[in-house]
Amino acid sequence: MDLEQAVCIVTGSSSGVGAATVRQLSSRGAKVVVNYARSSAAAEAVAEQCRALGAEVLVCQADVSQDVDCRRLVSETLARWGRIDVLVNNAGTTKFVAHSDLEGLDQNDFQHIYGVNVVGAFQMVRAATEALKSSGNAAIVNVASIAGVKGVGSSIAYAASKGALITMTKSLARVLGPEIRVNAVCPGFIEGEWLAEGMGKAVYEQSLSFLRANTPLQTTCTADTVAESILSFIDSHSVVTGQHLVLDGGHLLL
Repeated sequence: MDLEQAVCIVTGSSSGVGAATVRQLSSRGAKVVVNYARSSAAAEAVAEQCRALGAEVLVCQADVSQDVDCRRLVSETLARWGRIDVLVNNAGTTKFVAHSDLEGLDQNDFQHIYGVNVVGAFQMVRAATEALKSSGNAAIVNVASIAGVKGVGSSIAYAASKGALITMTKSLARVLGPEIRVNAVCPGFIEGEWLAEGMGKAVYEQSLSFLRANTPLQTTCTADTVAESILSFIDSHSVVTGQHLVLDGGHLLL
């Protein structure tokens, strides 16, 4: 796909991987939608960075767990540019609970995490499918996690939701081809403040040191390296659909 002038929606793009993705898309000439649920100031800051790279930008508040918000996000994008070529389902949430603490999660936790991580992605795909099919060469990239492959991560609910997202990627790829390719990236440890705050600084630093010392590539993900792989699914892998790519420096090999 030629990203020059392509219209790209990236959910949850006011920070982290989403922000890195819209910046990289902007640097390639794409028109981008910066989406946020709560942090308007952060979204506007990212939008300004994208504009500085020469991109046309639409900033849109939408909570992807709400179907009406997903449909509005799509309709506002179409009202602005009349087309959609790329959807990156990056918006996600979790609750940090040790996997051994079964009492640390309840029904509401599961429903909230699934509501954003799985149902939200589905609702965005459903809302955007007609426009994406009209593109002629569209791509959807779901941001899953190594948690969904290995059963690890911030909580059992989070790992289960990302596993469901990987499975949903395969199901959607079957029914949305040939017009739309659907794939997923599965990052491992992503360096940054969000993970440090969730894990606690000491555990974060211990985990980072372990992975840098023991994985085959002796490295971990950053928001930018995850975004690079997202873009590769968009513009390079023209015969790939229904796949998930683990980004972990070889952590799964340990």
